[in-house]
Amino acid sequence: MRAARLIKMVLLLQSRSSMTAAELARELEVSERTVTRDAQALSEAGVPVYADRGRAGGYRLIGGYRTRLTGLARSEAEALFLSGVPGALREMGLEDAASAARLKVSAALLPSLRDASRTAAQRFHLDAPDWFREPGTPELLSAVVDAVWDDRRISARYRRGEAEVERELEPYGLVLKAGVWYLCARMAGQATFRVYRIDRFTAVAAREDRFTRDEKFELPAFWAERAEQFARSILRAEVVVRLSEDGVRRLPYALDPVSARQALTTAGAPDERGWVTVTVPVESEEVAHTQLTGLGPEVEVLSPRALRARFASDAARLAGLYGP
Repeated sequence: MRAARLIKMVLLLQSRSSMTAAELARELEVSERTVTRDAQALSEAGVPVYADRGRAGGYRLIGGYRTRLTGLARSEAEALFLSGVPGALREMGLEDAASAARLKVSAALLPSLRDASRTAAQRFHLDAPDWFREPGTPELLSAVVDAVWDDRRISARYRRGEAEVERELEPYGLVLKAGVWYLCARMAGQATFRVYRIDRFTAVAAREDRFTRDEKFELPAFWAERAEQFARSILRAEVVVRLSEDGVRRLPYALDPVSARQALTTAGAPDERGWVTVTVPVESEEVAHTQLTGLGPEVEVLSPRALRARFASDAARLAGLYGP
């Protein structure tokens, strides 16, 4: 415990020109008296820690005691400090490791690049969860993370609908999508990869045996392909609508990207009022009603007849509410 603290103290002093005892105590989560003892221990061990006396004094390293990463340009250093999602690292139990790594890199950088972490953090922040959604950490996420890092097979129970199934999986990678964690894995002895929601696991146990990774597997490419397949697979119905010019502009915000993209490729020539007719792939008439309602008077449903009748009923009720 103390050895780790002494190393961190050296790295803090390497990353800054000078730090007061109070600043070090706050960073190391110890008392100022402990900081004084640690500084003395480092000095006795040959680390040139120098204490400046007085109100403006503090601790610093002398004699150029540092290692440097001289090959990094400023843009590369700033990009390094952007690589990571704080919330995701915290949920995976890697927040302390990431913090220590950033500190070590800061300490090793040239003085002219030391502010890279601060300048990057001031300008960019990634908030992964969707709007109006309270992010939650799946209970079994840490067990899956350990298995992914260690290339270790897992025995798992997975909730599928009302039933539970048992699987022996080779966990290849994790994906955080809109605040939801997914595992990309394949069942032992099979070549096909599947996607599992972490919050649907009811039990996960790491096995003693490890698996040999398929070096051709690329997680980003696999996820992009599977996400596109999923988006297309749920579009089982079609709705024909007329859209105003404003409706065409707003359609991508009302539908999911795959549905909107397919719909706009079917657009015919505008009529004399500038309206176009498109065929919209949708998950169901119920979902289409919810999505297209957001376009208000900029959309007219032509078919199916039941959905058109539903919009006509909505319009009549609105007229009753807002009419004279």
